[in-house]
Amino acid sequence: MADWSYWLAAAGVTVILELFSGTFYLLMIAIGLAAGAVAALLGFGEAVALLVAALVGSAATVALRRSRYGRQQERVQAERDPNVNLDIGQTVHVPAWQDGAARVMYRGALWDVELAPGAAATPGQYTIREVRGSRLIVAA
Repeated sequence: MADWSYWLAAAGVTVILELFSGTFYLLMIAIGLAAGAVAALLGFGEAVALLVAALVGSAATVALRRSRYGRQQERVQAERDPNVNLDIGQTVHVPAWQDGAARVMYRGALWDVELAPGAAATPGQYTIREVRGSRLIVAA
């Protein structure tokens, strides 16, 4: 077999391994290996093909890392994330407070309501900021 076919086979194996890993980083290395196959197909020496594969693979990896797909996502706690808990952002009417806590009817059931830090305990409409078990944390 020719040198370029070994490079292409290595790229194929790397793509298969990437399917098991779930990240795009091995795919970027496979792009570098494919570039090495092209360099070998064009008749450049083994050292030049290796250099091309390393440069293209490294550049592709750096480009992926700088893209929005390579950035680490901030972890949001589920009890505060409105995408996870649809109650967050809804309003409840609190008729009376007793020591920073109350019981309100919400979605057909009685819920314990706790006042968020820094909020004033006056009767009225409140927005749900967090859900901890069966307790709603609200703020004005």
